[in-house]
Amino acid sequence: MDNWVLKGPKMLENQKQCESEVDATQVKVRVSHILVTNYDALTYTGTAKIAYPKTLGRVAIGIVTEAGENCYGVTKGARVYLNAMRPCGKCYACKSGNRSECTSPLVAGRDFDGFMRDFVVCDYSDVSVIPDSVDDFLALCIENVALAENIYDKLNLSTGSRVAIVGGGFLGSVLAQIALYHKLVPIVIDNYARNVERLQQSGVYFTFSADDTLAANIENATSGNKCDAAIYTSCCKLSPSVPASVLASHKDMVLGGFCTVNFSMDTAPLFEKNLRVYSVSDGFGYTETAINMLVHGALDLSHFEKQVLTEFNLPALLTERAEKFSQDSKMVVLKLIL
Repeated sequence: MDNWVLKGPKMLENQKQCESEVDATQVKVRVSHILVTNYDALTYTGTAKIAYPKTLGRVAIGIVTEAGENCYGVTKGARVYLNAMRPCGKCYACKSGNRSECTSPLVAGRDFDGFMRDFVVCDYSDVSVIPDSVDDFLALCIENVALAENIYDKLNLSTGSRVAIVGGGFLGSVLAQIALYHKLVPIVIDNYARNVERLQQSGVYFTFSADDTLAANIENATSGNKCDAAIYTSCCKLSPSVPASVLASHKDMVLGGFCTVNFSMDTAPLFEKNLRVYSVSDGFGYTETAINMLVHGALDLSHFEKQVLTEFNLPALLTERAEKFSQDSKMVVLKLIL
């Protein structure tokens, strides 16, 4: 693999990558592992809109092969996470020197070239060194954990609060485990048996199907009080009416996920219950927090299937992912350094 460039919906080309010089504040990273995400798949099919051409790949890690003389804290040979988000450099916060407060952060594979390529040259501030205690698979979850932490920070729930997570796929599983880490009570709603089995193996006690028994199950799980918050994961394919149905009045409902998936929502329950609804689509500003949480065991991947590919048909892989993402929580990883 050299450089997978998307020139239009399902128009993916593997191009030769040009050599790039490294200046004083830049690093050159040899990409070692790429996590194939729903975001990549929906970008490939054209469901998630981008400006073409663009190199795909939102989540990747690699090894620093060159580092400029002014790259502080990042040295040659370091294993690093390639930050999926970057400050825009144009908003008021960026121009005021507060890049961490950027109001319009850029996304890899959408606003700038992603990481499905051999080498990435970027500013040293756009990578994060991975501690030795965080293995490659955990490191590939940094963006998911950062998104989860962003969501829970905004919800500001007290210990013991019951949070419904609609969709038990990969992101839903991460959200549930991070909820447990924060001493919350996750209630995951999903219709796929394998997702439910995996969640139960990860210590999630309440897992319900979105069927005629859901209302009664929620009543029993919450002692009749319903949920204190709900998160609708954007790629779950369950009805967006589900989170509102399990919430108590005057609570928060989050539309969470990296992918832009269009759907219609019945707004009547939102008004009837005076619900607050907002979206969270990234983990910008939470990367270091996510790494620290992984160091302290916030996420257990032992129950996830992992498919590591050294040879692959990328268009076919992305097409299959786009068709089945809600049914499968396994990690599909492209390993580039053998």
